[in-house]
Amino acid sequence: MSLAKILPRSFYERENPVEVAIDLLGKIVRVDQGRGGCAARIVEAEAYGGLKDRASHAWRGRTPRNESMFGRPGTAYIYLCYGIHRMFNVVTAPKDVPAAVLIRGVEPIEGRALMARRRKWPPSDFRLTAGPGVLTVALGIRMEWDRTDLVCGPIRIEDDGVRISSAQTQRRPRVGVNYAGPAAEFRWRFSVRGNPWVSRSRS
Repeated sequence: MSLAKILPRSFYERENPVEVAIDLLGKIVRVDQGRGGCAARIVEAEAYGGLKDRASHAWRGRTPRNESMFGRPGTAYIYLCYGIHRMFNVVTAPKDVPAAVLIRGVEPIEGRALMARRRKWPPSDFRLTAGPGVLTVALGIRMEWDRTDLVCGPIRIEDDGVRISSAQTQRRPRVGVNYAGPAAEFRWRFSVRGNPWVSRSRS
């Protein structure tokens, strides 16, 4: 039985999503689905700052598509990228303040065989969960879980005491946001230095 503690809502309810992204490194994403569950350690995360961040979905204001990003801190924001890939984000900041952290890479720690079956991928291959569009498949994260509570829902984020030091943390620009002007250069993508489960996207 896991001795890890579920992160409280206060962990997420901070004005600066960058702080949350850094602190999410080393935490555990646990997904329970009745007949099978799995867990993986977060090794890569990317912060999005809302109305002042041109790379953010919320930059142009509130819309039906980004409504979840304005929700309660500690809830899920799940959307489709290119109409195909499910992307799992953690909502941060107080309610009605749009900010979120995209989970980009995780290291399997429980249920790796189940993840491999879902992805039809070798369980020992680092690409199994290295990337935001594949980790959701491996973990079994569903679109209908958008807006679900990460404190008591089917997806939970836990703390088992692992800490990632500043020396272990790599900081780079975010991926795929060249359209965002100066915000494209924000070094808001954080990963565990040298971890093979980090996505292979360009720096």
